[in-house]
Amino acid sequence: MSKLKYIGKKLMQLILTLYAIITFNFILFRIMPGDPIRLLARSGAISAESIARIKELFGLDQPMWMQYFIYLKNIVTGQFGISMTYRQPVSSIIAERMANTVTLLAVATVMIIIIGIGTGIVAAMRRGSRLDKTFVVASMVGWSLPTFWTGLLMIVVFGVFLKIFPISGILTPGMQYATYSQVIMDYAKHLVMPTIALIIVDMAQFFLITRSTLVDVLTEDYMLTAKGKGLSPKKALWRHAMPNAMLPIITTLALYVSLVIGGAIQVETVFSFPGMGKLMYDAVLKRDYPILEASFFLMAAVTVTANFISDIFYTIIDPRVKDI
Repeated sequence: MSKLKYIGKKLMQLILTLYAIITFNFILFRIMPGDPIRLLARSGAISAESIARIKELFGLDQPMWMQYFIYLKNIVTGQFGISMTYRQPVSSIIAERMANTVTLLAVATVMIIIIGIGTGIVAAMRRGSRLDKTFVVASMVGWSLPTFWTGLLMIVVFGVFLKIFPISGILTPGMQYATYSQVIMDYAKHLVMPTIALIIVDMAQFFLITRSTLVDVLTEDYMLTAKGKGLSPKKALWRHAMPNAMLPIITTLALYVSLVIGGAIQVETVFSFPGMGKLMYDAVLKRDYPILEASFFLMAAVTVTANFISDIFYTIIDPRVKDI
């Protein structure tokens, strides 16, 4: 199979998967228990005429098949409707929250990859040593900790007792900033604890997969041949070991994208961080279907696209993949 045919096959699978996600997304939030219209009337007193007007406003008076086609049209055009809770376009709400989540996850992911892969390489090169055992135990402990519990522990220790970092939000309420750099510094302080909470829990998977793969690769015959030719351990590592160990690491990275979304929801909820995770959590409680549909679709689309990109990278790193 040629590379173009392989990419075309994966692209078709991507499109079909996205369509399945869109359809499932539409059905899921219409079979959930609870009436969003009743939730809009907090007092519980709402007339039949008001219910009819609200249903017409949000398109809930249309037959289910018509709602489905309207939903597909909105997805294609990027219009996700009006939020039932905020009375604003969903796209503008998500754009604001997405920026915060992307910042948090980008910083955390870069640090997780660097620290996880770096320590995995060091542990594999010194397998069996005290340093290797220490890294393995520490990573297993970190991986076993629930994300929300780690966040709560950090709030108690570093936010309440030591008072080093703020415990919620993205900016200090009522703070007057003289310069833009002060805004950045305050924003960075609010990012520290959520980022560290994600690093502590998620770093272990990159460490363990890197260490395990490298330990296997370093015992292969071609690595012994490379050493026999006089290559230094450093050159043998980067020229031969790491390229052959990259496939499992890339797979882990693609899977991590889907896992980190769940972790972000917990972290953002614990730290009251106004990102996509907190938005989704609040939308579930309030049955805000437009926000839920848009949020779940975007998160699923990111996960599926990450797996598609990883498949393309497979063919670059190992050309034999496209022949499988």
